[in-house]
Amino acid sequence: MSVTDDQAGQQTTLGGPGLPQERRLVTSIPGPRSLELADRRKAAVASGVSSSMPVYAVAAGGGVLVDVDGNSLIDLGSGIAVTTVGNADPAVAAAVAAQAVQLTHTCFTITPYEGYVEVAERLNRLTPGDHAKRSALFSSGAEAVENAIKIARHHTGRTAVVAFDHAYHGRTNLTMALTAKSMPYKAGFGPFASEVYRAPMSYPYRDGLSGPEAAKRAITVIEKQVGAADLAAVIIEPVQGEGGFVVPAEGFLPALQAWCNANGVVFVVDEIQSGFARTGDLFASEHEGVVPDLITTAKGIAGGMPLSAVTGRAEIMDAPHAGGLGGTYAGNPVACAAALAALDHFEHDGLVERAREIGTLLVDRLHAAQAADPRIGDVRGRGAMVAIELVDPATGEPDAALTAAVARRAADEGVIVLTCGTYGNVIRLLPPLAIGDDLLSEGLDVLLGALSAS
Repeated sequence: MSVTDDQAGQQTTLGGPGLPQERRLVTSIPGPRSLELADRRKAAVASGVSSSMPVYAVAAGGGVLVDVDGNSLIDLGSGIAVTTVGNADPAVAAAVAAQAVQLTHTCFTITPYEGYVEVAERLNRLTPGDHAKRSALFSSGAEAVENAIKIARHHTGRTAVVAFDHAYHGRTNLTMALTAKSMPYKAGFGPFASEVYRAPMSYPYRDGLSGPEAAKRAITVIEKQVGAADLAAVIIEPVQGEGGFVVPAEGFLPALQAWCNANGVVFVVDEIQSGFARTGDLFASEHEGVVPDLITTAKGIAGGMPLSAVTGRAEIMDAPHAGGLGGTYAGNPVACAAALAALDHFEHDGLVERAREIGTLLVDRLHAAQAADPRIGDVRGRGAMVAIELVDPATGEPDAALTAAVARRAADEGVIVLTCGTYGNVIRLLPPLAIGDDLLSEGLDVLLGALSAS
C-alpha cells in the first residue's frame, strides 16, 4: 500500500495494513476538509444521525485510521468492535472483490448459493456446544436479536421475554424494548413491543454481589414479575457492550442458564459485540462454559461487511415454518465471502491469543493508572474488550462530564476512543487485533494524558 501527496498537499491513502502505523497530526482536529464535509453533512444528513468523531475517514488498516486531511489517528474503537481482524484486511478485501465480480445478490430465499451454507456450517461448528445446530443469516445485529426472539416464541408457544438492566440489543422496535437505556436509543420512539420485562444485572462494581447472589436476585424478580410458564426467552450479553462493559460476577451466567434449562425457557446469549475472539475466547460464553440455546452474532463476523446470524439448537431453530425467517439482503453473498475470510483468521491466525495479549497490556496499564487516580473507579473487561469507569472520587457517583471531556481531548490528540454506559461515564477500548503493541501503548499514553489534563 502507498501514501502519496496530491497537488493540494493533502494525502491520498490506500487502506489496509500497509498504512504507516503511526499517529500523525498534520492539521488540528478536525482539519479544513473535515470541516467542509461537516457543512455539507448539515444540509444532507438527518440530524438524528450523529458521530462521536469530528473527522471524515478515507482509509484505515492495522491500528490506524486516516482522515481526509491526512491525519493518522490511533484507532481504539474498531468501528464498535467490527474491524476486529483489521480494517481493509487483505484476505477479506480479496474475498469481497472475487465475489463481487461473480454475483453481488440473488436473495438466498429466491436463488440460494454456497457461501451462505458454508457460513452456516462454520458457525454451527465454532459456536459453543457440540449439539446439532442450525444457523440463519441476517444483515444487522438488531435483526439477529429480533429473529432470535421470534424463533424462541415460536418454539415455546410463549410470549414473554426478559432482558437485563444496562442491556443494549438494537434500535428496531422490539430491540429498543429490550434495550435499557432511554437516551439516545429510546427517547421519543415509543410505544415499544409488549411482553418485554427487565431483571437486575450482575454489576460487581456497583452491587457487590457474588455471581450466585446476583443470579438469585434476578431469578426472584423473573419468577415474581413474569413467571416461567409464560416466558419464552431470557436474553443477555455475556459482557455488556453499550451498557458499560459490565462483566457479570463468576457464576451468574451459569446459574441463569441452569434456571432456563429447568423451566423450558430459551437461553439467548447476545455475542454481537463480545464474539469472535474479542474477549480472549472465541466467544465470551466460553469463559464459564456457558452453552446458549441460541447465540446472536454480528460485528466482527465479516471484517466490516454487514452480516449477522442466529445459531442454535436444531430443534429450536427449525421450529418456525418455511418462509418465516429471511430478508432481502440477509446473508448477502459478498458479506458471506468476507465472513469466510475473517473466520479463517479467527480459526488459524492466533487472534484469540492476540486478544489476551492486548488485554494484559491494557489492564496492567489501566490498573497502574487507577492506583494513582481515584477518579478511575473500576477497570474491567476481558481480552481486547476493556473499559474504565470514571467517578467522583468523593462519592463514587458516575462522572459523565469528565468522561466526555477525556474522550474529546484524546480525539484532539489523534486517538479514537468510545464512551458508553448507562450513566455515560465509561470509556471503552476495542482496538483491532491487528494493532501493534507500540501503537497501542502510545494510544494509552494519550488517553491517560487526556485524563490527567482533564
